[in-house]
Amino acid sequence: MTDLSKYRNIGIFAHVDAGKTTTTERILKLTGKIHKTGEVHEGEATTDFMEQERERGITIQSAATSCEWNGHRLNIIDTPGHVDFTIEVYRSLKVLDGGVGVFCGSGGVEPQSETNWRYANESEVARIIFVNKLDRMGADFYRVVKQIEDVLGANPLVMVLPIGIEDEFKGVVDLLSRKAWIWDDSGDPTKYEITEPPAEMADLVEEWREKLIETAVEQDDEIMERYLEGEEPSIEEVKRCIRKGTIALDFFPTYCGSAFKNKGVQPVLDAVVDFLPNPTEVKPQPEIDLEGNETGEYAIVDPERPFRALAFKIMDDRFGALTFTRIYSGRIKKGDTVLNTATGKTERIGRIVEMHADSREELDAAQAGDIVALIGMKNVQTGHTLCDPRNPATLEPMVFPDPVISIAIAPKDKAASEKLGVALGKMVAEDPSFRVETDEDSGETILKGMGELHLDIKIDILKRTHGVEVEVGAPQVAYRETITQRVEDSYTHKKQTGGSGQFAKIDYIIEPGEPGSGFQFESQVTGGNVPREFWPAVEKGFQTSMEKGVLAGYPTLDFKVTLVDGGYHPVDSSAVAYEIAAKAAYRQTMPKAGPQLMEPIMKVDVFTPEDHVGDVIGDLNRRRGMIKAQEPGATGVRIKAEVPLSEMFGYIGDLRTMTSGRGQFSMEFLHYMPCPKNVADEVIKETLERQAKAS
Repeated sequence: MTDLSKYRNIGIFAHVDAGKTTTTERILKLTGKIHKTGEVHEGEATTDFMEQERERGITIQSAATSCEWNGHRLNIIDTPGHVDFTIEVYRSLKVLDGGVGVFCGSGGVEPQSETNWRYANESEVARIIFVNKLDRMGADFYRVVKQIEDVLGANPLVMVLPIGIEDEFKGVVDLLSRKAWIWDDSGDPTKYEITEPPAEMADLVEEWREKLIETAVEQDDEIMERYLEGEEPSIEEVKRCIRKGTIALDFFPTYCGSAFKNKGVQPVLDAVVDFLPNPTEVKPQPEIDLEGNETGEYAIVDPERPFRALAFKIMDDRFGALTFTRIYSGRIKKGDTVLNTATGKTERIGRIVEMHADSREELDAAQAGDIVALIGMKNVQTGHTLCDPRNPATLEPMVFPDPVISIAIAPKDKAASEKLGVALGKMVAEDPSFRVETDEDSGETILKGMGELHLDIKIDILKRTHGVEVEVGAPQVAYRETITQRVEDSYTHKKQTGGSGQFAKIDYIIEPGEPGSGFQFESQVTGGNVPREFWPAVEKGFQTSMEKGVLAGYPTLDFKVTLVDGGYHPVDSSAVAYEIAAKAAYRQTMPKAGPQLMEPIMKVDVFTPEDHVGDVIGDLNRRRGMIKAQEPGATGVRIKAEVPLSEMFGYIGDLRTMTSGRGQFSMEFLHYMPCPKNVADEVIKETLERQAKAS
């Protein structure tokens, strides 16, 4: 029986390039899990084990690993920072109890840190903050702390102050103990000494220490009263208050250092143990019924309760499919049978392994609080609940955004076409934000994803991991259609052949809905002119027709159908007849309702050096972009804009040319907006030509 109070399930997340993976490497080195640290820029990092990650120097998949620190077991997930892979961050945060947010000392709060912070807020994950890269040019700890307050609206609780900055950075002052940790320049994280802080920092240390204690003691009325009467609380009491406030998300203990230079990582590890919650201190996961409503029951973290676990990631490797699973309650052992509530089928657990990036250690059993990988699961997907078959329950599933960009691919030869289906099946199981469809008209395989980089990596994985060579078409935007006018109309479906015929008459109103409302259906029929049992058939007829709009065959968004009257025949009317009538009514009425093409608008965040701001803004305007804000920073300007996705293809190349290679940008889907008429006409013409050619 393991002691759950000694467990910490944590994730490390940040903007691309803030140093998450490097920080993870240092933690693994310090905890004795690895003996030689690998560097991201040399393609050697332990948790970046995919070839694509090593080449590009970015993290694509979240990697899981475990280690020990001060008698505590840390399960760590290193997550990607790139916006196309935020899905990985979201699903990792969903199963973690605490997080370490890493911010770059010179870049500060960057766009992706904002998205990840928002996800962490939604998942109510307690966090500590690590301001990294203080050895870099332009680094400023105090500016980043201010940005965390202003941009994220968070409350950073400063626990350490940096000694020196940029090239002069050599250590930190721990405010609670008033001691300085100073590392030598050997690069060995264990070569440090604890001394008195530099004399010139004395006033600064006292000022920040007072702020720290004042914030912390607010968590305990008794300690606060004593403090106001002039009695200083003990370090243990302050730590207890900090732990309470951190778990309640009232503030976020904030540390600093340089992971690359091995300075400042130990205090962060101590803080993980001291201030982040163990699995029993986190709000338990609510259980839901088959309709998705909460039942009022919770999966309480306790090995003695019925088994409950959430599969949060599927990964295919040379040994078969790995199902990464967070166990919330109960325990399992090899050979057990568990129920997957999403499929209603039972599955047998072949093997249980503890992952260390891409190597593994076999386990005989696992219990509440553990994060393990299961081998031998057949039909489990991301977000599925695994539970005790004698005591079933479902945990709140994960919700994934719809893809906004697609490309068509075709296998280069017959051998590739046979392997393609299997490879894509595995890739879809691994990544819920990646979808695959077959275009019925052309027979092409369509890949859909969150951005150009996302699809680029998928093609790369197809080629290298699965050995499938494909030809790739130009990227396509996921347009939608909607309507702008209210129309009252009527349709009668009559078919008389020998024997019984088909008859259905419907009178209905089609009108635009609120943005984001989707498809709505209401029946106001009274007096039985359309019997109640046929209403669902009418609804189904309209709903299935939505997939193809009348302008260019794109799915239709946000409209409402009201069934007001109709007619029926006692012999010839049937559900099928009403469904056919509704489908024909859709085709008849939609063209009269002012159909309009909608395009995805992206929230774009561009970072550029000051000299190039004019060029970048001019270029965004040419791309039909709306500039929303400009924020000057220490090393350049951040421009926030909203730009149609269709105008953003190949943007990274243009941005690099404009800014001599120094510009960066990230973008994520914001919403759909009506397309200007000239653009819509062009898109419709191209789409119809493409469809004609395909058929």
